Amino acid sequence: MTIKNRVGPGLPDMDLPRAKLRLASALTLTLGLAASAALTAQENIEWVTLGGDHAHTRYTPADQINPDNFTELETAWVWDGASFNSSSGRSTPSYVDGKLFTVAGERRHVVAIDPETGETIWSYREPHTFRHEYSMRKDYGKGVAYGEVDGKGVIYIISPAFFLTALDAETGAPLEGFGGPVGLEGFPETGVVDMQRIIAEYMGYDFDPYYGIPLEEGYITASSPPIVVNNTVVVGNSAEQGYNQTRIENIPGDILAFDTRTGDFKWKFNVIPEAGEFGIDTWEGVPNPRELTGEVSPWAPLSADVEAGIVYAVTNPPTIDYYGGHAPGDNLFGTSIIAMDAETGERVWHFQFVHHDVWNYDTPTAPVLMDVEIDGRTVPAIAQATKQAFVYAFNRLTGEPLWPIEERPVPQSRIPGEQLAATQPFPTKPAPFDMQGLTEDNLINFTPELRQQAIEAIADYEIGPLFNPPLHRDNDIGKVAALWCPGDGGGANIPGPAVADPINGILYVTSRSACSSRMVTSSQERDAMIELPTGTTFSRYASLRALPVRGPQGLPLYQPPYSRITAIDMNTGEHLWMIPVGDTPDRIKNHPALAGVNLGNTGTGALAPMTVTPSMLLYAGLGAGDTPYLFAVDKMTGEEIGRVEVPANSNFGMSSYMHNGKQYVMLQTGSTLTAVALPD
Repeated sequence: MTIKNRVGPGLPDMDLPRAKLRLASALTLTLGLAASAALTAQENIEWVTLGGDHAHTRYTPADQINPDNFTELETAWVWDGASFNSSSGRSTPSYVDGKLFTVAGERRHVVAIDPETGETIWSYREPHTFRHEYSMRKDYGKGVAYGEVDGKGVIYIISPAFFLTALDAETGAPLEGFGGPVGLEGFPETGVVDMQRIIAEYMGYDFDPYYGIPLEEGYITASSPPIVVNNTVVVGNSAEQGYNQTRIENIPGDILAFDTRTGDFKWKFNVIPEAGEFGIDTWEGVPNPRELTGEVSPWAPLSADVEAGIVYAVTNPPTIDYYGGHAPGDNLFGTSIIAMDAETGERVWHFQFVHHDVWNYDTPTAPVLMDVEIDGRTVPAIAQATKQAFVYAFNRLTGEPLWPIEERPVPQSRIPGEQLAATQPFPTKPAPFDMQGLTEDNLINFTPELRQQAIEAIADYEIGPLFNPPLHRDNDIGKVAALWCPGDGGGANIPGPAVADPINGILYVTSRSACSSRMVTSSQERDAMIELPTGTTFSRYASLRALPVRGPQGLPLYQPPYSRITAIDMNTGEHLWMIPVGDTPDRIKNHPALAGVNLGNTGTGALAPMTVTPSMLLYAGLGAGDTPYLFAVDKMTGEEIGRVEVPANSNFGMSSYMHNGKQYVMLQTGSTLTAVALPD
């Protein structure tokens, strides 16, 4: 028996086996809800990508867990990743073909787990290389990609050493006929593609398979999985954190694509244009910026519209953070969203969120796809929550903004040699979801004394509106540094990806109020602190260190809520509601300076991992006494439905799947995975 349903506007009917409901793209989510009403106890509901579907909604149609029984949830099992040296918890398992698949630890072991018991079924470990040892973000694999070759399930991962590996989903064995020998002892003869070699050959770099591309050229790795779009595996990448960089050369973070069956190289998208390519005019006076600098890496997870054959990548700025005087112009495709044809790599459309980004406003989470209704029309939409506390929303097929985006004047830099863009793009809708810019009105105001102490705390810092630029040491206004708000920690950021209810067209964004301050100084001074720097040519300036401003008496500097969840109706661009994340921390509630003050709920200050079901928004956070809870709230009002105590707090994403008729909620609890479910 099959379920027949139209999966999106203008698309043909599709047949899906009733025994397997796979959420493959945002368009199939409409099918998911209709099918969920007909589920029987034998059926499974899968969670295919780290974002649940290719649209990264983190939505499940499973509704066995609902408001009537939510408080009955209990721990079903805990998987302990200690033997894999897991620590960060930044990997959301995929549930597909009756198994859970994830990556764990700095070795980025690939692990298959029994979804009912939490037992490890198989694991795969890549042999050691210096490329792996040097790599940053080793424990931040975030997840795996899943595809099928000749009806056989295949798991694809990117290692810290920047190998692409394809494994048989049933056995964990390297996929026969994919890739080939990489020239290193211990590596399999099949199942692996050396992507550093491909980049070295294209760019003319020296190359050693064990050491990789010389650090004088830069470094490339990955902190997110690839994505499978039809018969193509698309690969993003990342580099050394920009605040650990002092030299301007780096490897361009070009997007790569490979054949799912053979591993053959299919295409490359140049994120920094070559002479004559689109965007070269945005690198003013630089004939070949690829020889000058690098990065513009798409390090956040990728999204895709599988039916349209479009893959979406979001990027960070070019090398280095906080100073770009060596690279004048807007610097496409830095801090942008890029829509590409998944088969050919051709650019479909793009939008730059930040021109000439010196704030480390790299785009931290995957874009979210869903269909919305605007003025009576169904629009295929894509929404990106950013560190700037904006949601940028577009027609995902054409790139046309859903609502006007205006270029507005912004402050200019005082750092010698730096030329910032005169304007930056401001969405007119939706409204910002968190604090932007800083004035004294944003500071703590529980008592006049605390407000005055906060004013004194920021007196030595340059404050201002959104896009307040960094400031160098020994500047002519006598300030220690500049504060910019939101800071490079968000707004929105890695630990709390935005999620969506694609049936009602609602986006849920978690954020926190925070500013950043960096001491910008001579790059040689910073370089002396780095053991193995990348590049050769010193930047004029670099970030020496962060200079966080402490709030009065150990309290937060800013007014609450310190972190929040905002529900945004993407059909209208209007905010529906906002709630604090969790409860007021005891260190604030019991602070002697606040005795007798009605604080309300300040929120914890932490971002909320979230998942959406047909009847609830679920999120993880801390309650009173710093007790970890799984919370359920009404999707339309934000009213709390209930909370269930769980063994540990979640660090990143959250997911849910149904296995053999039983729904589980998966929490990423640091070195462990915790599955909760209704009692048998």
